[in-house]
Amino acid sequence: MYRWLLLVMLSVAAAPGMAQQTVDPTVFRGLNAAQAAQQKGDHAAARQALDALNPIPGSFEEALVWRSRAYLAWSAGQMPQAIDWLDKAVRSGKLDESMLAEERLNLARMNLGERRYAKVVELLSSRQGQASEEVLQMLVQAYQGLNQPAKALPLAERYVQANPAAADVWLQFLVGVNADLKRYAQAERWQRLLLKRKPDEIERWRQLAALQQLAGSHDKALATLRAAHAKGLRFKETELDNLVLLAGAAEQPWQGAKLLAGMLDGGLLSSTEARQERLGLLWWQARERAAAVKVLRPLAERSGAGKHWLYVAQLELEQARWRAGLDALVRAERGGAERAKIRAWRQWAESELRFEREHQLASRG
Repeated sequence: MYRWLLLVMLSVAAAPGMAQQTVDPTVFRGLNAAQAAQQKGDHAAARQALDALNPIPGSFEEALVWRSRAYLAWSAGQMPQAIDWLDKAVRSGKLDESMLAEERLNLARMNLGERRYAKVVELLSSRQGQASEEVLQMLVQAYQGLNQPAKALPLAERYVQANPAAADVWLQFLVGVNADLKRYAQAERWQRLLLKRKPDEIERWRQLAALQQLAGSHDKALATLRAAHAKGLRFKETELDNLVLLAGAAEQPWQGAKLLAGMLDGGLLSSTEARQERLGLLWWQARERAAAVKVLRPLAERSGAGKHWLYVAQLELEQARWRAGLDALVRAERGGAERAKIRAWRQWAESELRFEREHQLASRG
């Protein structure tokens, strides 16, 4: 039904242009007969009517026949052929300005359906100055298809600024593309507009916090989560965990540690062994070794796990706290940590400790 309605729209749109130019009566009748058969779904009869026409080469009538062949092929689901015929009509130079503009638009629609994005941009580039919503949408989609989102952004921004009540999909596009381009401040601005429209939709709060986290603003992300919580909105724990993982993926361990610590302290997340381990490892990745030990040592005391004590041992030894590190290695061994790793760390620590003692003795001597 949609295809038939679009076909009728395309056919009727060019009627004024036809009326402004003289058309051979035989060709006119043949075109009408083909259109009538096409609307009934009788493609064979429509094709026969067009095949019977013999327009003069290079004439306006020839361009009209190409145009009708294009829409017949489109109606039959033969899009590549439809594009070829309509392209010939557009390039003929015989269509008047109003008709040409409409056919270029129709040709762009066809090319977009076939993902011929460069052709869409070529056909519509001249219409960017006073583009309709549909043209802007087509251009935005084409630039996305060409992997040129930066060119799509100003078009979408122009539309939204001119139409404050634009559909959410436009704002979501602006958020997504700006985020992909790492323009997090701009993405946050559009996300705040989405949030303002539906302040009780928890997903919009989570997305805002994610953007702030990607921008490295753990304090803002935490404030956003707390504000949502104060409104009575409740996040799934997996969603909050994913925000922390997002920081790690963005190579922002310090921000991730601050966010996780804030969520644990504020009661947004329950404290579990896995989260305490993640918090300690994030501090470690951020080279905040003292903070990491502060988290991981109590965890190791509670769990007795060899891997936790091995973490503590490595952190202590990295800070040249040899005795504390060696003691932790003993407990790691008791907890079942890998013996080869323990042996390697112990040998290194004992050699460093001997060197330090010898250096002290030499200094006294």
